Amino acid sequence: MRKLVPITMIIVAFLCIISLFPFSFHRPTKETIIFFPINPHVKFHDAKTKLQLQPRKREGKYSLLWSTSSSLDRNAYLRQDISLLFADGRLVDRLSKWKNNVQTLVQEKKVTAKDSHLFQTISFHHGELHEGNAITSSQTMTSDYLYVIDSPYSPLASFHRATTRDEKEWQKVLNKTTNEFLQQKAQSLLSHFSINSQQYYSFYLPDLIIYNEQPLPDLSMEKTQEILGKLWEGIYKSYFLGIKKEDGSILSPIGSTIPLILISKDYSHLMVLTETKDGEKIQLIQQISS
Repeated sequence: MRKLVPITMIIVAFLCIISLFPFSFHRPTKETIIFFPINPHVKFHDAKTKLQLQPRKREGKYSLLWSTSSSLDRNAYLRQDISLLFADGRLVDRLSKWKNNVQTLVQEKKVTAKDSHLFQTISFHHGELHEGNAITSSQTMTSDYLYVIDSPYSPLASFHRATTRDEKEWQKVLNKTTNEFLQQKAQSLLSHFSINSQQYYSFYLPDLIIYNEQPLPDLSMEKTQEILGKLWEGIYKSYFLGIKKEDGSILSPIGSTIPLILISKDYSHLMVLTETKDGEKIQLIQQISS
């Protein structure tokens, strides 16, 4: 007759296996952006986002070199940078990178396009810090824009600020095209969701860059940064990673309109409005804590 193995021997054997393979049971940190209270003693000493036109065309298309970099003044438990690139008011691409226990992140990508466009990009740089039992964060935003002129009547060119007569004319045309498109979409979204725009401060996502250095109306910088941090947390989860439609399906945000941010003037809530590539209107609502 076989003897039963004592339960204590089984437990001892199991513990020995765990000790031999300690990392097999370790749960890795996941890519995520979560707002924690801002640590006033931690700063980004360098952060930037750049768009550069590459000089040569191939098969009728040109390339943009799109890059972001950021460096915190110390190692962070989790560092993450995300960036969004828009052309004439629609999202064309995304960048994202995260690492544990580093100060610096660098990423770049070549994006191909054709025809003339106004490109706009905004990045959110985030650090999650663990000190004892306290979890805090540090954050900043960077942005860039670039006018690219791809016309059969002139050489391929780009500029940030128009200086010549031709550049000023192109800037006027591309600004008008983008602004009229966004205004038409905004009116349609506000009407669809029955929103009174007079009750809100409104901004397109790239415009938020000005609140790196100044507070929202009638708010402190501390509260402004809290609102922005939680806003980016929501944008990352509900827009950047994919738009959740009413039927529960997840749709790529590529091709959607630049998010329109509406912050209620009583600071009770904010909304993010966008229209997907296939024309579905999306409203994301976030409560603002007092």
